[in-house]
Amino acid sequence: MRFVKNNKGIALITSLMLTLISLTIVMALLYMVTQSTKVSGANKRYKTALEASYGGSELFTKDILPYLMQNHGNLTFAESATSTFSAVNLQIVSTQNCLQSKLMMPSGNWPAGCSNSSSPKQNPDMTFNLLSATASPYTIYSKIVETMLGNSDVSGLQLEGAGVAEGSSGITPQHFPYLYRLELQGEQSTTSSEQANIEVLYAY
Repeated sequence: MRFVKNNKGIALITSLMLTLISLTIVMALLYMVTQSTKVSGANKRYKTALEASYGGSELFTKDILPYLMQNHGNLTFAESATSTFSAVNLQIVSTQNCLQSKLMMPSGNWPAGCSNSSSPKQNPDMTFNLLSATASPYTIYSKIVETMLGNSDVSGLQLEGAGVAEGSSGITPQHFPYLYRLELQGEQSTTSSEQANIEVLYAY
């Protein structure tokens, strides 16, 4: 049996194998860096959309909803609200009858056709825009999906009275005429993939 003692070319094969391993490592590093950049960008865009949703919920609960409650009896309260909040391009999509019912009635008494789906973009009650300092405006889709009667009415009268069973040292509950479950979605006007949904439980 004869052994082959000619080992010419082994250095070339070794260098090619090392080059292949090095290229694999470099490609893996490049892939990881690229994916990390994509994830970081997506996370940044999501946080921006989430902040827009939070801002929309603040505007909706602290300004728009109280205004609607104060003027719900007016025949033109929708047009009045649109005019009052024209700076954010408020658009009331729901019918006035449906919106009035959502504001003042429990969910079971809403008229047929009032949407209570959990998706705020599907048949929203209203939409408005929030400006962005670095990107396109964000559209806020908002919807009341559930209304529950609270522990008082909207007259402003306190529940406590002068009953014989009442003691002056009793605890006075905080009064909430209505409880609402709201769904909001912040979405960049030019890119629908940049969006964030939040759910809010609001006591009026």
